[in-house]
Amino acid sequence: MAKGIREIKRQIKSVQNTRQITKAMEMVASAKLRRAQEKAQSSRPYAEKLKEVVSSIAASSDGITHPMLVNRPVKRTAYIVITADGGLVGGYNTNILRRVMDEINKKHESKSEYGLFVIGRKGRDFFNRRGLPVMMDVVELSDAPKFADIKSLAYAAVQSFEEEQFDEIYICYNRFINAMSQLPTIDRLLPFDSVETSGPSAEYEYEPSPEAVLEVLLPKYAETLIFGALLEGKASELGAKMTAMGSATKNATKMINELTLTYNRARQAAITQEITEIVAGANAQG
Repeated sequence: MAKGIREIKRQIKSVQNTRQITKAMEMVASAKLRRAQEKAQSSRPYAEKLKEVVSSIAASSDGITHPMLVNRPVKRTAYIVITADGGLVGGYNTNILRRVMDEINKKHESKSEYGLFVIGRKGRDFFNRRGLPVMMDVVELSDAPKFADIKSLAYAAVQSFEEEQFDEIYICYNRFINAMSQLPTIDRLLPFDSVETSGPSAEYEYEPSPEAVLEVLLPKYAETLIFGALLEGKASELGAKMTAMGSATKNATKMINELTLTYNRARQAAITQEITEIVAGANAQG
C-alpha cells in the first residue's frame, strides 16, 4: 500500500510540473497574440492604399493591360501554404493541410499540374514526406515576422506567375476569427479578380506613365497580400496555441484533483489498516 501511495504522489508532482509549463505557455501565447493582432491591423492601411492606387489606375486609364489582371487557360496552379514551425497548436496545422490536400485532390490529376510554396516546417515536412512538388520553403520564422523574412518566397511566387510558369496562384492560410476559432481559407491571389474599392478615392497623376506605375505596384500589392496572410496566420497560430495550452492546463488541474482524491483515499485506507492491525495485536496479547 505504501508503494502505491508513493506512486500516486509522484504522479501528482509530475502533473503539477506539467501544469506549470502549460500555464506559462498559455500566458506567453496570450501576450504574443495581442502583439500579433496589432501588427496585422497596422499592416492594413498600407495594403488599402496600394489597392486604392491600383484601382485608380485601372479605372481611369483605357487600354492598360498587365499579366496579373489577365485570366488565361489554367495549365499549372501554385499554392502558397502557411503553417507553423512547431506543434502544440491544436488543429492549426492539421486543418489547413487537410484543406489544401482536399483542394489538390479535387482539382489535379498529377503532380505536374501544381507547385507548392510553403511557409513553416510542419507544412514543408508534410509535403516532402508525400513527395509533392515543393518549389520553395521558408522556415524558422519568429512570432513577429517581418516582410524581409518571406520576401524571397513572395517574389519567386509572383515572378513565376508573370513568367507564366503558373497560370493562377492561391494562398492558403488560417484566417483569424478569435482566440478559439481559426478558419482554414484558400483565396485566389493571382490573377486579380478585381481591384475595385468602395467609396470615393483620390485622383492621381502618374509619372512617367500609369502603365509604368502599374508595372511596379501590382507585384508589390501581391507581395503585400501574401505578407498580410502570414500575419493573419501567425495570429491564428498564437490563438490556437493559447487555447490548446489553456485546455491542457484545465485537464491537468482535473487530473490533479482526481489523483489527490485517490491519494487521500489510499492514505485513509492505509491508516485504517494500521489501526486495525494494532487493535488486533493488542487483543491477541490480552
